[in-house]
Amino acid sequence: MAKDVFLGFIPALIIFLGISGYNVGPFVFLFFIVLAGIFLFSDKKGNILGLRRDGKSRAHAVVKTNVKFEDIGGQERAKNELKEALDFLIYQDKIEQYGIRPLKGILLFGPPGTGKTLMAKAAADYTDSVFVVASGSEFVEMYVGVGAQRIRDLFDEAKMLAKRNKKNSAIIFIDEIDVIGGKRDGNGLKEYDQTLNQLLTEMDGMKANDHPQILVIAATNRKDLLDPALLRPGRFDRHIIVDLPDKNARKKILEIHTKSKPLATDIDLNQLSMETYGFSGAQLESVANEAAIYALRENKLEITAKHFSNAIDKVLMGEQTDREASKEEKRRVAIHELGHAIVAEKVKPGSVSQVALRPRGQALGYVRHNPSDEQYLHTRKSIEQQIMIALGGAVAEEIFYGTRSTGSKNDFDQVLNLIQHMIETGLTSLGIVNTNYVAKDELVKETNEILDLLLTKTRVLLQHHKTVIEEALDQLEKEEVLSGEEFRQMIDKISKNEKSQIV
Repeated sequence: MAKDVFLGFIPALIIFLGISGYNVGPFVFLFFIVLAGIFLFSDKKGNILGLRRDGKSRAHAVVKTNVKFEDIGGQERAKNELKEALDFLIYQDKIEQYGIRPLKGILLFGPPGTGKTLMAKAAADYTDSVFVVASGSEFVEMYVGVGAQRIRDLFDEAKMLAKRNKKNSAIIFIDEIDVIGGKRDGNGLKEYDQTLNQLLTEMDGMKANDHPQILVIAATNRKDLLDPALLRPGRFDRHIIVDLPDKNARKKILEIHTKSKPLATDIDLNQLSMETYGFSGAQLESVANEAAIYALRENKLEITAKHFSNAIDKVLMGEQTDREASKEEKRRVAIHELGHAIVAEKVKPGSVSQVALRPRGQALGYVRHNPSDEQYLHTRKSIEQQIMIALGGAVAEEIFYGTRSTGSKNDFDQVLNLIQHMIETGLTSLGIVNTNYVAKDELVKETNEILDLLLTKTRVLLQHHKTVIEEALDQLEKEEVLSGEEFRQMIDKISKNEKSQIV
């Protein structure tokens, strides 16, 4: 508003002075200098030095988040640890008796989509605090001092809102804090270095007897990128990992997101939690939502297991495409996927959930795996099994066609990454090594030896079960989808027939 008045009044004043006979040359020069400054230091919305026209920061603030910890499925350990830290904010009189210093900052870190933002909102509800949220990217501009000013405004606004709404505390949530909190290179001249310095200054200035009390909660996917000064005690005191949910947590998340949805009687959330191994909370919410969309498309009154199966595939692979492969290409893809599936069933029985010959995303076909157990540590044997499963597609093509195709590229990338992981974790004949100090020839030799050994084992296994591929091929080409149970029954049936012929 003030800028608009300035731009309208000053030219009119200069014209008036010129008509009255005054020398307006210096005034015109000064006006254009000021106008150039406004143009350079303003963004498209008219904000100067990172402020809105009302003088406030760009942070989003709410008095009541209406998100409770009970609304967040799983993450029991993380929720309990966060609640304990928040109790220091609620029961200030009690902690003073023990001489406990109130926490200034809590860092939530973990993979994307695991519920870090939801937990911050629940923290505000739990403590009855004003909730002010900003993203790390909002503090970084090309002009020096803008980010630091925004940090000051953020803290001022949180205090002002808490006082205005008669709250005893305010929670400032900074998402993507790695944008401004990354490790510094020492020159101190970069804009985000000054922004980080201001954040550290504001946190250092927080006192136990402040009213209202401020608590900073930050979230990042990469804790290792953060500056040590930000992570030391007295700033972000608590580091809470918000990890991918395990099987029981996935079931609880699915229960929350399907509570208001009309589910058919064939829905087994326990089975769905097994089939969604490795999914984040956000992905599970998307699965429930996409399943409902599939039911709506078909005008069904209930959401069935088929809808959930399609939803899982969509979240994993993308929407089904209209690409039509030739008959010969489709047959090669079917053989490729059956190669993956057979190896998977033999090295990890019961792990195949579905074999599909439908194009999704960039894939012409795929095998959805369903591990029976949650596994967090891997031995050399378990990694070799993963490598053999990845090699199964290309080896099956070699057995039937004598050659491979470009469809194995992603499989080979996965194989090489797994072998590199084996070397880095000391699970190969090289022993415990730092790959930076090992000759490249030795690494290549070790990689080739592992590959040759596992290619041979995979080839022997698939040659022994070539009949299964031949039998399953026709059905897969016709139906385009084989459930894991159907596939296992087919393997058992063929194995029994072969044994009876031998007898």
